[in-house]
Order: sequence, then C-alpha cells, then structure tokens
Amino acid sequence: MLKSSADLQRLLKSPVFSAEDQMQALEALCDKANLAGLALNFIKLVARNRRLPALSDAITAFNALVAESKGEIAAEVTSAEKLSDKHTKDLKAALKSSMGRDVQLSAKVDSSILGGLIVKVGSKMMDNSLKTKLQNLKVAMKGTG
Repeated sequence: MLKSSADLQRLLKSPVFSAEDQMQALEALCDKANLAGLALNFIKLVARNRRLPALSDAITAFNALVAESKGEIAAEVTSAEKLSDKHTKDLKAALKSSMGRDVQLSAKVDSSILGGLIVKVGSKMMDNSLKTKLQNLKVAMKGTG
C-alpha cells in the first residue's frame, strides 16, 4: 500500500498531520486491509512515537530479516520493460546458481535505461544497461580525442 499510494506516503511523511489524525487514518486503512495483531500494534507504536516517515524502511528491513532467516537473499532488478514470466524465472535461476541461495526478486521498470538490466543483490550491483554502456562509450571517446 505504501508504494502505490502517494496520498498515504504524504500522510506518513508530512508533519502537518497530527499524530491523532495519522493514527485514525492508519487504523481505518489497517482495518480495511484486515491487518491486525502484531503488525497493527507495530504500526500504532511507530505512529505514536512520530516515526511514520521511517515505516517503509522498517518494513523493508523486516522483510530482509525474514528472507535471511529462510536462507533467501533479496534482489532488485530494473529493466526498460516489464520482464516476462520466463525471463523472471531464468533470472532467478541464474542468480540462485551464482549466489547459492534462493532469491526473492523484486522487479521495477525504468524506461530511461533504454535496455538491458540493472541487478542489485545486497551491496553488489551489476549494471548491464544500455544507458550505462553508452555513457561509458562517450567517456572513452572523449579521452581519445
């Protein structure tokens, strides 16, 4: 919900909203999303302590810990177009053989890279995008001129 709603992001990050307003809005959203128990209590605690701008990072960190406990590693792939199911499956298999662990893949689309892929796994980044290759070629040609 956080990634897909600009209004929700504004609610969490803007100091204009009071803690009570944020709490009421979040309780209504959590109720609608059938979110309860520990997750709801955590969100309420974050809201009460006025730390809602950090909620997205906390969720990301929690997901990373869960993946690590399962023996998985998180990877983010950026492509110029949406990857097909076959490409996603092949990429997961290649990353699994390279890393030796199961891979949780999150994909995003950025048409500005023109083509190729940018893959981030932990602190490693493999940039095989056409945009980067063209920039490197431009720098190399300036050096020879």
